[in-house]
Amino acid sequence: MDEQALIDAARRGDLAAFNRLVLSYQGMTYNLAYRILGNAEGAEDAAQEAFIKAYRSLNQYRGGSFKAWLLRIVTNACYDQLRHFQRRPASSLDDLALDPEYTGKLVDHAEEPGAYALRQELSQVIQAGIEQLPAEQRIVLTLSDVEGLSYEEIAAVMDTSLGTVKSRLSRARAKLRDFLLEQQELLPKRYRLETDD
Repeated sequence: MDEQALIDAARRGDLAAFNRLVLSYQGMTYNLAYRILGNAEGAEDAAQEAFIKAYRSLNQYRGGSFKAWLLRIVTNACYDQLRHFQRRPASSLDDLALDPEYTGKLVDHAEEPGAYALRQELSQVIQAGIEQLPAEQRIVLTLSDVEGLSYEEIAAVMDTSLGTVKSRLSRARAKLRDFLLEQQELLPKRYRLETDD
């Protein structure tokens, strides 16, 4: 069944059809939410909330890119969480108890341990840089450079103009580049700029 047929079936109350849509987009929605919010628990909550809102709002979907429509809902759920945490900052006891060397994700056993460790180090530094960006820049950078959406799709997700998307992306990339240059000592050695010391 193609995407539009699944959407039509879900509109008629077919929960199995909607669940197939969820399975198609759950990785992308979680990844976007994680990059925006910077923590797994918040990302899970935002993605789940977005799917609930999407299911309840299916009759408001007017066609076009379903992916852009769904990612807009995820983005709004993330904005809601960011506003909530700005009003009521809190720390999670679960975050304090986690071993920073442990990850619950599946490990690719074909990847060498050294390559895995290098990739993890680089990922942590990049994520720290992304978290330093203002929310609008963080979202546009994630949608473009992580999720691979076109400028037009990003404009639809963020309900803004193409020029605004381009300028936010340019500023976000520049700020992330500057952050990475300032944090060179945290980067794996092969990603550092060579100096004549």
